[in-house]
Amino acid sequence: MKLLHSGASPFVRKVMVTLHETGQFDDVEKIDVATTPLAPDAGLIAANPVGKIPALLRADRPALYDSRVICRYLDDRAKAGLYPESRLWDTLTLEATGDGIMDAAVLIVYEERFRPAEKVSMEWIEGQWAKVARALDALDTRWISHLSGPLDMGQISVGCALGYLDFRHDVRSWRTGRDGLAAWFDTFKTRESMLATAP
Repeated sequence: MKLLHSGASPFVRKVMVTLHETGQFDDVEKIDVATTPLAPDAGLIAANPVGKIPALLRADRPALYDSRVICRYLDDRAKAGLYPESRLWDTLTLEATGDGIMDAAVLIVYEERFRPAEKVSMEWIEGQWAKVARALDALDTRWISHLSGPLDMGQISVGCALGYLDFRHDVRSWRTGRDGLAAWFDTFKTRESMLATAP
């Protein structure tokens, strides 16, 4: 298998953490791809017509893309139990929450990086950050008990999302007023899989 990736992407990191946690890191060749929404990589588009990373190339089978699909595949391949049946819907919802934070945080970066300065919309940026803030508040309240339980894909997604906020949006100080979530992440980010995949 080959993974098309970029080291700064939180979605790629989610897959890389999953590879580490499931013991499959050495089963996949990592191929760096330089791509942007305005100049997508041709090889990436051949694997994923949407032109987004990550994409997982498999021998004699269609490529898989979207981190949720890839992670579900890797979990099934390793029988790792990161999508436990007993709390599947909670795990999937938590994963979607982490992915939603990543989506909004990446869009803020894109707005600032790829639009001419005079066309950057601060109102739109703040709208994206409002999504992040609401999700963080939910994580700090209703999801802390789940986050503190056995490892699953929801935790991996949230961990990678919070890591991305530290990496790209540290001036926003997401920890302020969210002591429970901050304490959880301070422990989670010391996992070997997180240390090995830090951007």
